[in-house]
Amino acid sequence: MTDNHFEPAAFRTALRAWLDDKLESGELTPLADDHSLDAHQAQHMRVLKALYDADWMRYGWPESAGGLGGPDILRAIVGEEIVGRGLDHPGPYSMLDVLTPTMIDYARPELAAEMVPRLLSGQESWCQGFSEPGSGSDLASLTTRAVQQGDNWVVNGQKVWTSFAQFATRCILLTRTGDADTPNHEAITAFFVDLDSPGVSVRPLRTMHDVDEFCEVYFDDVVVPADRMLGRPGDGWKLAMDLLPYERSTCFWQRIAYLYSRFDALIGEVKGHGTASDSDLGEAYLALHTLRCRSRATQHRLADGEKLGADTSIDKVLLATAEQRLYDTVRDLLPGRIELDDDAWRTEFLYSRAASIYGGTAEVQRNIIARRLLDLGKE
Repeated sequence: MTDNHFEPAAFRTALRAWLDDKLESGELTPLADDHSLDAHQAQHMRVLKALYDADWMRYGWPESAGGLGGPDILRAIVGEEIVGRGLDHPGPYSMLDVLTPTMIDYARPELAAEMVPRLLSGQESWCQGFSEPGSGSDLASLTTRAVQQGDNWVVNGQKVWTSFAQFATRCILLTRTGDADTPNHEAITAFFVDLDSPGVSVRPLRTMHDVDEFCEVYFDDVVVPADRMLGRPGDGWKLAMDLLPYERSTCFWQRIAYLYSRFDALIGEVKGHGTASDSDLGEAYLALHTLRCRSRATQHRLADGEKLGADTSIDKVLLATAEQRLYDTVRDLLPGRIELDDDAWRTEFLYSRAASIYGGTAEVQRNIIARRLLDLGKE
């Protein structure tokens, strides 16, 4: 790297050269034909180790947490190149850009300095324990409770839709700690919980796309040291609100790269078959390009130090629209493929149906846009 290694274009050029070299030598290989979650996770850990050992995974993170500094957009570039080249899947990779900033911002500095390098280097993975049965979009109504006992807190409750919990070593967990008179938003406290603690049990959930990415996680009298609290008592709601923009900024950049790669794969399948017109593919491309343009603007706002807020709901609606449009186009241009063949297109089509639900339902996002951005009121 040269002295201008923090400049995004130069950074991308150097990263691409390094990746080309590693792919040519066979030191890195794309995801295999094994599309199982176990295979994705194993590949994810291998890729992270290689990136961290060569320092690429350390750029864009503060030196206090084991990083090498530089703007956040460098992380987006790494994710885009890795996922876009088929070296990693956006699901496992996305957890880095959601949970790492949260640890850096809310954990004790000593804890962040110890733990963040473990995540970035592929030594371990983490999960996000937010949603509960009956408390998905209405996160403030969560019921998992933490009660202080001396120097520890004891946690009881259940989380659901916890992505990759079966592979996770630790969990950023939201709990209720206030009394009955404490307003919902002020009664939520976050902890960093070791998932090998006594009383934690994880049960994968197999969904209609036949992948057990999501899990139920149960906490039965789980003891958590007080120094594993993230922030202060009652900071959990603020932590969650600070985390959400990361779900819709750097994290989206990888998902978009993956969707573009699948769009290219679709073109490859229909090319020369006379089954597609320009308009067939044009709508899918336009939806993807609109999403990428919007997300690019969000990346640069984040890089400029702007505080992201309700406006990222627009990014979420555009993502859901583009993802579902792409896979609807697959169904239309590859007749019978989704219904009859058991391959990646079928799995991904079924998963895309949840794009308007995961990360905040489309209905909730549109309400946020209407009320908080357009000031249209509650009705």
